[in-house]
Amino acid sequence: MKPYDTALTIVAPKGLEENLVDRLLELSELVSGFTITRVEGQGHAMPLHGTTEEVRGRARRAEIQIVMNGEDAARLIGQLKQALPISEIAYWMTPVTEFGRFK
Repeated sequence: MKPYDTALTIVAPKGLEENLVDRLLELSELVSGFTITRVEGQGHAMPLHGTTEEVRGRARRAEIQIVMNGEDAARLIGQLKQALPISEIAYWMTPVTEFGRFK
């Protein structure tokens, strides 16, 4: 089994959440599971969609976190970039020093 040594975080507009989740489910050879959190983002380059976001000054986003193997994370990002070439989707990878389950 490959080590789970990377935490991949993907942040996308809420409207793209289902499309992104569908892609992740299709790539089950790379992704064994993930966590979704609803978040809000603010930034100069972040487009605001709709009156509510414009008034509040924050954009609704879905944050997906996946703990996985680093090489698989790089492959996954490459495939997602081809399938969803959307500049509003951001990602980053951070090292995981340990991953396990309580049982």
